[in-house]
Amino acid sequence: MTSVNVMDEKKRWEKWSKERDEEAGNLLVKQYMPLVNYHVQRIGVGLPRNVHKEELKSLGLMGLYDALEKFDHKRDLKFDTYASFRIRGAILDGLRKEDWLSRSAREKAKRVEHTIEKLEQHYLRNVTVQEIASEVKMTEEEVIHVMNEGFFANVLSIEEPIKEHDEGDHQSYTIRDERMITPEDHLLKEEYFAELVRVIEKLNEKEQLVISLFYKEELTFTEIGHVLGLSTSRISQIHSKALFKLRNTLNKMM
Repeated sequence: MTSVNVMDEKKRWEKWSKERDEEAGNLLVKQYMPLVNYHVQRIGVGLPRNVHKEELKSLGLMGLYDALEKFDHKRDLKFDTYASFRIRGAILDGLRKEDWLSRSAREKAKRVEHTIEKLEQHYLRNVTVQEIASEVKMTEEEVIHVMNEGFFANVLSIEEPIKEHDEGDHQSYTIRDERMITPEDHLLKEEYFAELVRVIEKLNEKEQLVISLFYKEELTFTEIGHVLGLSTSRISQIHSKALFKLRNTLNKMM
């Protein structure tokens, strides 16, 4: 976030909150724009190449505007925290609504999925990236990229509300609160995440460390590289291979 005098920030918030002063609003957007860039960078990891950062930034900006409109600066809550929630949510919602996987990417994903099923039935075990790549005539890097795209799509679907299809006649007499998480939804998500924890525990030490530092400690690949004494590209490779393993289990769960 850009450095700004505390008194100046307070004046901006007062002008914006009381008068919806356009200049104050623009200054607040500029001040908190690094939050948008931060979430764009993190969510952008592993997305297909046809999803441009500028598209994610536009979605993130919508989340920031929404946060500015709805935030009550008198409450005991940091705007950074509130805005981060809105920005991340806006980007993920935008990705869910768009068909961001190209036709060729979907065809490749289906071919890889079919190959994995065939090889696992043949060998009666989990297959390696090398075995999959050899069968589908792709490089190992291409296979990992295709599978990670599917992994992210499934992560998005896990975060979506679980819809009940069998509402029958009751839908005429009740209004569902979409913001409410039902006990069934909560239980299913807990099972998904518990299974992911079990799979993460099966990763090797470096893969676990990279996943933890990136998703829990929120370090960048470059920062993780400094911690582990490895290049940024090497950290990216370790991250991709870890997601490859996680994705295979997640797809089976879904």
